[in-house]
Amino acid sequence: MPNLPYGTRLGLAAALGSLFLLGGAYYFQYVVGLAPCDMCLWQRYPHMLAILFGLLTLPLLVEPKVALVFALVAVMALFTTSGIGVYHAGVEQHWWQGPQSCTGRVPAGLSAEELKQYLMGARMVRCDEIPWKMWKISMAGWNAILSGLLAIGLSLSVLNHIRDRP
Repeated sequence: MPNLPYGTRLGLAAALGSLFLLGGAYYFQYVVGLAPCDMCLWQRYPHMLAILFGLLTLPLLVEPKVALVFALVAVMALFTTSGIGVYHAGVEQHWWQGPQSCTGRVPAGLSAEELKQYLMGARMVRCDEIPWKMWKISMAGWNAILSGLLAIGLSLSVLNHIRDRP
């Protein structure tokens, strides 16, 4: 990988990091059997973008400046999923409220028919409950930490790259 242009290396690092984290989410969903809530799914979309834009740097080997732009988009996607993870972890810890459709709260003032419709369409996986944690940190918290650290590390790499250029 050292012979690749900087933008491609950066993009591949973002893509591989997101692939690892997204793979972990799918492992917990399909192997362990933990169904994702809506906010869990929200955190996956930026990882998918980071993988896409990171991998798009490969065919752009002849255009290193364009590859760098795509890599930076991948890094921004990592910051985005980290932010969503912080928000979700806060909802899980009850530091703030999450979306009404995700936390099991029933809206006030519904008629009997509206209440029935609401309950029949409600998802069963709540965003404000923690189904798994390691060292007292939920999966949303781990996504926030690991995605954020990767994004910060890659951003520092970009700053060093810019500083070291002649």
